[in-house]
Amino acid sequence: MNERGERRPSRPQRGRPAPRKQGPRRPPEIDPARQVAFDVLRAVREKDAYANLVLPQLLRERRVSGRDAALATELTYGASRAQGLLDAVIAACTDRPIEKTDPVVLDALRLGVYQLLRTRIPEHAAVGSTVDLVRAEAGSWATGFANAILRVVSTKDEAQWLAELTPDEETDPIGAYALRTAHPRWVARSFAEALGDKGAELKAALEADDARPAVHLVARPGEISADELAAITGGDPAPYSPYGVHLPAGAGDPADAEPVRERLAAVQDEGSQLCAIAVAKVPLKGSDERWLDLCAGPGGKAALLGALAKIGGAHVDAVEKAPHRARLIENATEGLPVTVHVADGRESGLEPGYDRILVDAPCSGLGALRRRPEARWRRKPSDVADLTKLQGELLMAALELARPGGIVTYVVCSPHLAETEGVVGETARRTKSEIVDAREFFPDVPQLGDGPYVQLWPHRHGTDAMFCAVLRKP
Repeated sequence: MNERGERRPSRPQRGRPAPRKQGPRRPPEIDPARQVAFDVLRAVREKDAYANLVLPQLLRERRVSGRDAALATELTYGASRAQGLLDAVIAACTDRPIEKTDPVVLDALRLGVYQLLRTRIPEHAAVGSTVDLVRAEAGSWATGFANAILRVVSTKDEAQWLAELTPDEETDPIGAYALRTAHPRWVARSFAEALGDKGAELKAALEADDARPAVHLVARPGEISADELAAITGGDPAPYSPYGVHLPAGAGDPADAEPVRERLAAVQDEGSQLCAIAVAKVPLKGSDERWLDLCAGPGGKAALLGALAKIGGAHVDAVEKAPHRARLIENATEGLPVTVHVADGRESGLEPGYDRILVDAPCSGLGALRRRPEARWRRKPSDVADLTKLQGELLMAALELARPGGIVTYVVCSPHLAETEGVVGETARRTKSEIVDAREFFPDVPQLGDGPYVQLWPHRHGTDAMFCAVLRKP
């Protein structure tokens, strides 16, 4: 007591922490890499954004670079690609249906579980950083729930979780491979139907589709050779495309490469290059001056066609319905004999009589899931019916615009049989068009099957799963 009879404040006892000061808690400090990854996942979920567009933008805006940028990239694409597997593990660790979990909490949990199962990040760092992220984004009420799930997840590694959750390969091979490679079952089934296989080749296809793809460049014909482009960028000439270059892993942002900045090259999957080149290779009798790209946005194939047309003395009309994508085509084809038209390809208003037409139709994109990992969870089986209707209408419009004896090349980035053989076969039957064996225009490309179509595959060719068919108008 002091002289006023008041009790003195007691000193903290030795070995015990001082009492906490009252007042609001400091918000947890979230490292920039995990915050960027979380914000990308949230944008994909809430705004149907594309991870490959949002991620670079956030990295630039927040000046995240070096190892932090590499970690943000790994977490973003890894968690997006593995979402189905991550959700299965999370669901196994709680009695709450995963669809009733707060979406913000689920975004953070996916990042945390991915770190625990597929990275070398220490357990305490993965758990602690995720709990901090949940607290900052969803509030303290959810931290206990998140912490409990992550602790259970951490008791097993990925192989142990897969052993527990995977269906039996003997009785359900499609389900087993789908979970192991983080694909929706319906996508795995569509691959199996296109391959005609439910065994080793399906497994190889899904595994290749789940791997991080290499970056492919295309050298602009007439401006720079593939060998020159490879020497400048440190890449290797592509095995099949005469204009292609494969960049080594960790080569940095390809948009920063000098040939890309100077429009001597562009980023384009080798499979897309091969399909565009095939358009120009089909032999024709008579005129060969009017070419058409009927679904040209964002302009990659139009630019390659434009360069080939320039060499051969032809001109390309490029049609695109969306004005902003039409501007991308104009940018990509600057200096080439390409005229861009903003119109619906089904009612373009163009004068018929084209010698060569490319229909690079809107599709499910199942052939490029490795490049847009979130797309596998965004697409639904019900999407395919609407797409095949549109694809058929575009292909019919193209045949109406072609001259007699002209060729129409139909391309989609999907192996789904309804979008490929189904659309082409039905259109050829209705129009009595000749289906030309497309394999002739993919020289030196192995494992193309019995024809007359070409279906490329990541596990066979290292490309996206591009489909190509060639029709000749009677």
